[in-house]
Amino acid sequence: MTTNTPSAVRFARRSTRGLLLGFSTPRVAVFAAAAAVGVVALFTGGLVGFVVTSVVWAPLMASGVFRIAGRPAIEWSATALHYGARKATGQLEFRARPTRPRPAGTLALPGDAASLRLHVDEVTGAAMIHDPHRQTLTAVLPVSHPAFALLDDTDRAGRVGRWGRVLASLAASGTCAAIQVLEATVPDPARGQREWWAEHAIHDGGWADTQYRTLLDQVSLDSSTHRSTISLSVDMRAAARAIRAAGRGLRGGAAVLRADMASLTDGLRAAGLRPGQWMPEAELAALVRHAFDPAVALDTRSDPAANLDPAVALDTRSDPAANLDRAGPMAVSESWDRLRHETGWSQVLWISEWPRISVPADFLHPIVFAPGVRRTLCLLARPLPTSAALRQIRRDKTEAVSDSAQKARIGQLADLSDSVEYEDLLARERSIISGHTDVAFTGFVTVTAPTSEALEAGCAAIIRAAGQAACEVRPLYGQQMQGFVAAALPLARTTL
Repeated sequence: MTTNTPSAVRFARRSTRGLLLGFSTPRVAVFAAAAAVGVVALFTGGLVGFVVTSVVWAPLMASGVFRIAGRPAIEWSATALHYGARKATGQLEFRARPTRPRPAGTLALPGDAASLRLHVDEVTGAAMIHDPHRQTLTAVLPVSHPAFALLDDTDRAGRVGRWGRVLASLAASGTCAAIQVLEATVPDPARGQREWWAEHAIHDGGWADTQYRTLLDQVSLDSSTHRSTISLSVDMRAAARAIRAAGRGLRGGAAVLRADMASLTDGLRAAGLRPGQWMPEAELAALVRHAFDPAVALDTRSDPAANLDPAVALDTRSDPAANLDRAGPMAVSESWDRLRHETGWSQVLWISEWPRISVPADFLHPIVFAPGVRRTLCLLARPLPTSAALRQIRRDKTEAVSDSAQKARIGQLADLSDSVEYEDLLARERSIISGHTDVAFTGFVTVTAPTSEALEAGCAAIIRAAGQAACEVRPLYGQQMQGFVAAALPLARTTL
């Protein structure tokens, strides 16, 4: 990502290069197979053999040419095969078994997330999520912040720059696997306003009293508050030496993660954010439960003992024994483009294209504040070490030069998009050499609604809002369950 002015940014184009002349490996494979079948048939059976074998080579050729949802049909094959295998083995349906409770320390989640384990840090009391397959350890921090849109340009630019330094410091540590920013809407029936009005207002039945009651009734129909969390994940493989020095195992990993947690908290305060306390098990369980069962009401009134703002405080006093081994869903049904869970329907949208023009730092405002839509915006950032980022850039530059040379040899005209991508590579390389950090971003939007029809309307509204934000979103076909766990839960899972 390159900066043009203190208040405007431009994202690099997503690479469109493939194995040969811009064609991806699956497309090259089917074109080669179709050509081989056609040539062999033509030489062995003549024109008749060529026509007869068209039932083989013609579909192969068509699968590499015709597009479905913006992608060549052949590129859907891996996703479709994986989805079909999961369907055949019954993995699209999940039903909890109350008579067989989950072992203590597990998260009771469906799919591959069932392997996640809980570790409670003895020092901070924070709930840390251990992924034994990816070898990561994650903690969740609630944050609050002033309205960014109400800040002046200088303050905005300063906050954006300080947030960049937060990411740079995490990348410099070499142990950060990912950082996840999750911004979710929480239904709020304007209870706080009603309580204040009931306590302080003059209830005389006059014009002001009537109008204010009418306004409260209207606000409560579609009122919501925003909850922001930041999840920090440490790579236990990269931090193996530090973990051994700190005591090995999860206890050593927790010590390494605590150091990154302290650094992140200090950086967030410097960036103008207000971090709360790292989430204990009860609060994290409430978030997981609310994601799968949106009908469960989360009390957003602040708890004085927790020292949290109303937008991030979670009331767990009604269930002090809330824990993660009972926070998972009772039932989940996955289909190709949506997910049915508890009392809601959800669809995960992938932000496939970021703005190609210079946009202000708050360009996601239309998505964040889309009216009448229950959604969760997830931004996953993977800080790349300088050496790894430079190796990736050199590899991309070599592929770009080779692709350009091949097009020149066959007389194919070079596309302007190729030169723009190469310029973006050079800009990234200059930024890294100058001391900046390269960060890989992935974005998702999870739309949730009480019915399938309402989900369709909500997704349409988010797609329009994404257009206003100069982004493109696509449904995460065939991977809705994995996408929901990655995009709706604060677990900082970076792979689907």
